[in-house]
Amino acid sequence: MSVSVVIPCYGSARTLPRLLARLMPVLRGVSPCHEVILVVDGSPDDTWAVASDLARRVEGVRALHLSRNYGQHNALVAGIREAGCDIVVTMDDDLQHPPEQIPLLLAALEGERLDLVYGVPYEEEHGFLRSLASRSVKAGMAAALGIRAARSISAFRAFRTRLRDGFDGLTGPHAIIDVALSWATTRVGSVPVHMSERSHGRSNYTPRLLVRHAVTMLIGYSTAPLRAASYLGFLAGIVGLLLGATVLWRFVAGDTTVAGFTTIASMVALFSAAQLISIGVLGEYVGRIHGEGMGRPTYVVRERAETADDRTAGRLSDDLDAPIGVGYGSGGR
Repeated sequence: MSVSVVIPCYGSARTLPRLLARLMPVLRGVSPCHEVILVVDGSPDDTWAVASDLARRVEGVRALHLSRNYGQHNALVAGIREAGCDIVVTMDDDLQHPPEQIPLLLAALEGERLDLVYGVPYEEEHGFLRSLASRSVKAGMAAALGIRAARSISAFRAFRTRLRDGFDGLTGPHAIIDVALSWATTRVGSVPVHMSERSHGRSNYTPRLLVRHAVTMLIGYSTAPLRAASYLGFLAGIVGLLLGATVLWRFVAGDTTVAGFTTIASMVALFSAAQLISIGVLGEYVGRIHGEGMGRPTYVVRERAETADDRTAGRLSDDLDAPIGVGYGSGGR
């Protein structure tokens, strides 16, 4: 079993050396064949300088520098597509995911014959509002997208590399890696793990960003908002019929006064709200279709860093995979 560890990096210049110092012994203990892929997501600090230095000094470590900040999930897609081992492990760069817990994920993956395993913390490592927002997003994924394991989703995960074939055609700026993984398998499990406190800085996933993440997930990967707009229109129609029947009954009974402005205004406001909400939902879908049609990339790699041994191994692998006559001149034999 070989293991690739993919780590999206942003603002982690101070934590990466400590993370690698703890991670590499763990990987050597679980697999003789392993690699670490550091994906620097357009970080404005010295993260790329630190990551590229580690990649050149530490065997088995590679670094990718994205041309700008594309977001955590897009950075994960970039790293996962670079992975060359049987198993991919994803983890954060802030030491909240202890490297020493990786063997638990791998044991669950192999022992229970699963394709995807999430590391679920014994205790919530965030504050009340942050945890509430996170649970709400997961509940939305479970309900709207039909992902049964959504409540166990975390950024600390291990899965078989072949699952990436299920989202090989994933393009555009709105990547959600957990939804993409759900396209490829239903053999998903979880294992309790110990999480650590964030050692430096603050999490970029505020409740507001989690709400944006939930909206991206629902509109980008589900038709639930369209169904909700249809239900809203149906409900508004029922209310309108009831109001119309009430007005007609009062007219027949002789209770109608000269003024009918209040009823008419209420009905107009009700139907206008339903129409505007429906148009807004449709506009979000049309806007995303337009964005996909423009060909916006999921990510762009600015530069790479790796040791000389890793570069040589990569060239040898490419040569071995190439058909006869490609890479070797026919007269060179």
